[in-house]
Amino acid sequence: MRAAWYEKQGAPKDVLIVGQMDDPQPRAGEVRIRVAFSGLNPGDVKKREDAFGVGMPYPRVIPHSDGSGTVDAVGDDVSRDWVGRRVWCYGAQSYRPFGTAAEYTVVPLKLVVELPKGVPLEQGACLGIPGVTAHRAVHVGGSVKGKTVLVQGGAGAVGSCAVRLAHQAGARVIATCRSESDKGIASRAGADEVLLTGEDLVKRIRALAPDGVNHIVEVAFGANIKTDTEVLAQGGSIATYATNTPMPETPVWQLVFVNARLFFVGSDDVPAEAKIEATRDINNALEAGWKGLDIAEIVPLDQIAHAHELVEQPAKPGRVIVSIS
Repeated sequence: MRAAWYEKQGAPKDVLIVGQMDDPQPRAGEVRIRVAFSGLNPGDVKKREDAFGVGMPYPRVIPHSDGSGTVDAVGDDVSRDWVGRRVWCYGAQSYRPFGTAAEYTVVPLKLVVELPKGVPLEQGACLGIPGVTAHRAVHVGGSVKGKTVLVQGGAGAVGSCAVRLAHQAGARVIATCRSESDKGIASRAGADEVLLTGEDLVKRIRALAPDGVNHIVEVAFGANIKTDTEVLAQGGSIATYATNTPMPETPVWQLVFVNARLFFVGSDDVPAEAKIEATRDINNALEAGWKGLDIAEIVPLDQIAHAHELVEQPAKPGRVIVSIS
């Protein structure tokens, strides 16, 4: 099979190789997917460049955890009814060496989700990490039905998923974004109100939620924790999946006085049952008419290094996916 891989970490053009590898074979409990599109996430870039200093976990890595395609083979203990189904997968390169940037990927059946009829395979490759992260960030503190949820960064991949999933769960959703052009993304996802970040943001949020917001989905913990604290309702919660700085200052006493709860969400280690619940709710959203995430670029496998560069320095909003077929 044709595949992309790296055997050392560094800049994309220095380490990513496209070549031939043996076709993988599914073992018991696994399926093999003929990959159509491979989804590229910031986490894939961080692994390739060793952003967290953990080194190479395996001698060779085929990158990317998310993807879509068609099941073409199954291992023992998996029904052959799966063969021929259009699917999306997640976690292909989570604690595993070989992800979706290849003609075939083999993953446990529990990481495979049938793609709803009419949803393009391109969209299927976008769903895994952003969708699971967003779902957990929305629901980790409990039910949001009838509550006010603030999504900071509501135009990003995780943010717009969070807007949709919170809306679907019955919350009133306030989203923030950085530009006028981003407001439409959050609105289409289902936000009831969309605010631009900047001057008087706390005042503007408080005008919409005088008693405070019940739950916050946070993209930049360090930059926004002061704002979050000032708009949080008594007993409210914050779920953060990213930060602009690794060691942010935190207004502890203010959070104590409102009995705040803080949650930190890493998609790889979301509990298995919560991941399954997330995939069901994501598919329900698609079946109900959600169009999914905007796609900025579709890049051929031979140009995977360029795809990584587009994620490192985005030229426009939206997901970057790699076309395999």
